[in-house]
Amino acid sequence: MASVFGQNDTILVIRIGAMGDIIHALPAVASLKRSFPSSKLVWLVAQRWTPLLAGNPFIDDLILFERSGIGALRSSWQSLRGMRPSLAIDFQGLVQSAIAGRAAQPRVFFGFNRAVAREPLACVFYTRRIAVTGPHRIQRNIQLVKAAGASQVSHQAWLPPGDDDGRLPSGPFVLTSPFAGWTSKQWPMECYELLGQRLKKEGLELVANVSKEKASELAHWKHVRLHSSTLSGLIAATRRAEAVVGLDSGPLHLAAALNKPGVALFGPTDPRQTGPFGGSIQVIRAANIETTYKRDDRLHPSMMKISVEQVSETLLNSLAAAPVRNL
Repeated sequence: MASVFGQNDTILVIRIGAMGDIIHALPAVASLKRSFPSSKLVWLVAQRWTPLLAGNPFIDDLILFERSGIGALRSSWQSLRGMRPSLAIDFQGLVQSAIAGRAAQPRVFFGFNRAVAREPLACVFYTRRIAVTGPHRIQRNIQLVKAAGASQVSHQAWLPPGDDDGRLPSGPFVLTSPFAGWTSKQWPMECYELLGQRLKKEGLELVANVSKEKASELAHWKHVRLHSSTLSGLIAATRRAEAVVGLDSGPLHLAAALNKPGVALFGPTDPRQTGPFGGSIQVIRAANIETTYKRDDRLHPSMMKISVEQVSETLLNSLAAAPVRNL
């Protein structure tokens, strides 16, 4: 990269959303800034996910990608068009993100090749199309920035402390987020009540972080405390939790990045690609399940095969194996 990129130049990274994907990009972005410490690193991101990047020492500036109206979209485009960075990297792999990166008129524009990009047509806009081999998204992102010249590689994700938001137990608790981006990745709701009963016998309270709209649907739960918060509040609650019970969704990847113990419940999606990274969280997945990333509004049969007993036992084993926390 020496011929096209200097230490004092600007780097544009593109990962507009969503939560888990942004967390998966954090180590790669930190690796870029460590490798080019004098550069100005700018991240294009949707407004709703900015709490994940608040105060990040590896990011110098944010450009908000807004689609709420013509005026907001025009403002985002104007911010990009004046950049002319020496290097742009698209971690998203969509036509939309590739066009946004191209609008900034970078000297060199890196992205995944057609075999990996979520929308192969996006590759038309890149000047460098990179083949990656790692099964996990974090590994793929790291390979992408290494191809762009990053040499100081880190697999750690920096996250802000968050802000206390919503009522949490004063004693030890396990945090869960029972809803996912699509229903097929979810565990049956009645299982959480049974798990909450079991955990109380172990001196642990089960706390479910849900939106205020979803909280009304679960008001009948007696053994699970409901917790509604902002994203910043979720970060703080995850830090405070003894452990987590997660699905293939953003809150699980947040917990994994914070090295929390716990258990991840997987069904149709592949934990090798989108599972908790780092080894602190144990995965449960039924045997001989066909992998699919097709969105479905029904529970996947494999998720119904995961028993409350499995989850409880695996969770307690993960807690027992975790390092002692410094209070």
